[in-house]
Amino acid sequence: MSRTPVNRKKSPANQGKSAGARRRLAIWLTFVTCFAIWAGYTFLVQNAQISDKSSYLAQQQTSKQDTKQQLEQLKYEVSRLKDPEYIGQLARKKGYYLPEETPIQVEGAGN
Repeated sequence: MSRTPVNRKKSPANQGKSAGARRRLAIWLTFVTCFAIWAGYTFLVQNAQISDKSSYLAQQQTSKQDTKQQLEQLKYEVSRLKDPEYIGQLARKKGYYLPEETPIQVEGAGN
């Protein structure tokens, strides 16, 4: 007859290695899970911060464009102030006239 073990039980030394390996695996999986949760949380927080900063940047760029347009308008008005004819028009609107000019005032239409 050949020798074949029928009811072979694991030896206590084998069970210790197996239990230790399971414990190390559980600790490793716990560490990896915690790290993944931390990384995901950090990603979401940074994504929200980037979104906030992007909207703030868009507002600032819009404000910058508005300011540039106002600056260009003011530069145009300053350049017009160098024209004596325009200065005369402004003066006439405020009621000032040259000495040789006679202002003509139109009365309101009678109703």
